[in-house]
Amino acid sequence: MLNDRQLRQLLDNLSAAVLVLDERLALRYLNSAAEDLLAASSARVSGLPLEEVVRESEAAQRAMRGALANSQKYTVRRATWRLHNLETCTVDYSVSPVAELGLLLVEVQTMDRLLRIAREDALIDAQETTRNLVRGMAHEVKNPLGGIRGAAQLLQRELPDPELAEYTQIIIDEADRLRNLVDRLLGPHQPANMQPTNVHEVLERVAQLIDAECDGELKIGRDYDPSIPDLPGDKEQLIQALLNIARNAMQAIDESIGLGAGRIVLRTRIQRQFTIGKHHCPLVCRIEIEDNGPGIPEDIRERIFFPMISGRAEGSGLGLSISQNIINQHRGLIKCDSQAGQSVFQVYLPLENE
Repeated sequence: MLNDRQLRQLLDNLSAAVLVLDERLALRYLNSAAEDLLAASSARVSGLPLEEVVRESEAAQRAMRGALANSQKYTVRRATWRLHNLETCTVDYSVSPVAELGLLLVEVQTMDRLLRIAREDALIDAQETTRNLVRGMAHEVKNPLGGIRGAAQLLQRELPDPELAEYTQIIIDEADRLRNLVDRLLGPHQPANMQPTNVHEVLERVAQLIDAECDGELKIGRDYDPSIPDLPGDKEQLIQALLNIARNAMQAIDESIGLGAGRIVLRTRIQRQFTIGKHHCPLVCRIEIEDNGPGIPEDIRERIFFPMISGRAEGSGLGLSISQNIINQHRGLIKCDSQAGQSVFQVYLPLENE
């Protein structure tokens, strides 16, 4: 027979949120997925009435009491729950009475989560298709560029008039510029060197570089979870990926409200039972880079991770594409929520090796 500790471990590994209520509809237990959903720990809310943590309707409360009194199971589709932190979520849930114990078992699936996974799958597929297309084009461009550059060098040596060498040098310089652009499109030259990496050391390095670039004018806040363990990653590549995001935020702030009025916040959190693409991760590290800049223009929000897409007149449109490529190598995911006055980039990285 399983003991209480083993049963809790089993429940904590479920992707579905599980709530246990007593006959007064007071919370007795939340598994890990339920804690994430309700943004509350089981220990803190144990004994509190359900309506103090999540509200639906009086009819929903009566239905739960009736299920316990009549020992009847039922399921509700697309219910809207209002949480104690004033956030809302759309859920499907099933209520199962355990009459002999006088308890209600509530199993919850968030529709928001399923819709999010579907959107992320589509985003990952689109990015992978675009990346493969860009890589193919980049390799095709590099081959003739080498020939053009070599021919220009040979021609430069054969020209009778040294003044004409100015034109061949232009050809060589432009070929080099295009080659560098293609190299950036291709992303990192070396595969990720996965080693145990302290995410806060990475973020502190990013903060130092941004602070140096803006001469300390920009406020940089930290909101770290010190309990996050080392994650498998390439430290230098992760610095580059997060620096690209933070630098974009800094430049957008500088062009809109000025560095002196700007603020970037670096934040880390643990997230349980998270799905990245088709992979289920028991634990991930969520890194957030938040800024109070002008926000990303609505017409490009869905395309900001594609190459050559930029909301800034002087932007190359490669920084976020390179960041996405690096995070994908780490089996992670980048998301962005943006509105006028606030943009939040969220980077999810698995805390365990595959």
